[in-house]
Amino acid sequence: MADSRITHIRKKDRNSTSEHITHAGVPGSWYWTREQIIESINKSTNTFFVEENGNRSNVGVVNPTDGRSPYIRTHADGKWNDNLLALPEH
Repeated sequence: MADSRITHIRKKDRNSTSEHITHAGVPGSWYWTREQIIESINKSTNTFFVEENGNRSNVGVVNPTDGRSPYIRTHADGKWNDNLLALPEH
């Protein structure tokens, strides 16, 4: 199992603060679709994280119960947060 740091994201609408992430990864190294990351987390084949100021936030899958598609979000200290949306876009 690989433990991979995510440094950049891609969204359909770059100006939206709540638009779903379509891709995430490290430019020049790897870039996966949201669906690939979700599948990998669900199958426990990889883990993903974001690091800011030496603090790690793990990436998890949120499965809404209102019919929306699953999405990825960071989780640290027992709380869901928006560290992924704060990453630069590439």
